[in-house]
Amino acid sequence: MTSTASTIGARAHARSQAATATIPGPELPDDVAAARITFAQRIPAGGYANVVLGRGTRLRLRDPAGAACAHMLLLRADAPWERLNVADTVKVPWQAYPGTGHPLLSDQGRVLATIVADTSGRHDALCGPTPEGRALLRLAGAKQGLEPRDIAPTMSFFRGVRVESDGALTATGSAAAGSSVDLLIHLPVVLLVADTAHPLDDRPATDLDLVAWAAPEELAVQHNSDPEYLRAVVNTEQAWAAATLEVGA
Repeated sequence: MTSTASTIGARAHARSQAATATIPGPELPDDVAAARITFAQRIPAGGYANVVLGRGTRLRLRDPAGAACAHMLLLRADAPWERLNVADTVKVPWQAYPGTGHPLLSDQGRVLATIVADTSGRHDALCGPTPEGRALLRLAGAKQGLEPRDIAPTMSFFRGVRVESDGALTATGSAAAGSSVDLLIHLPVVLLVADTAHPLDDRPATDLDLVAWAAPEELAVQHNSDPEYLRAVVNTEQAWAAATLEVGA
């Protein structure tokens, strides 16, 4: 065994540990070229991630073992005071249960992301995270220069909730292992994710996979024909054009 009594010995020990460490990665999509993948990470239970994603990124969240719970917050990267507004995300599309075609709206009526694929169908836009999850989101946000006050209400993926006729909230559990949900990013965002249990479903979480790749061509696709969605997309495109206009172009 290498002695750690000296700096040289400690360095040798650390490097030997690193050489034998196995860091599992996420399963990558078979139909996406490796050169297009911009981010890939497996988040263990009780872990978190923070990353800046560009406009035109497609992000896949995947539940490999069937019990992940992704508490997610999006903030506009170039204007972090604009962030996911969960209330508007439910109210404007007239739908409390997110699924394919559902916009994730900011507090300025713009589309930060659209759900473009969903094999889970077990999500929640009503409850928010547990105290543990919120603490992890604060840590993730701090690594992007954000403060605790910046951690707004979140959406949760892979743990479902339904509202009963008397207003009670009922957990509906998880879908099958390997379920996934894909988001198309419409504006550059800071993504914060914590993988912990749900307030109404205290089963221990399992690993969560994140994979992002460049898909700017998908911004030209109409993912939802509802008038509320189309109006929000127009608002988004106008804001982006104004922010990126080059003088003399």
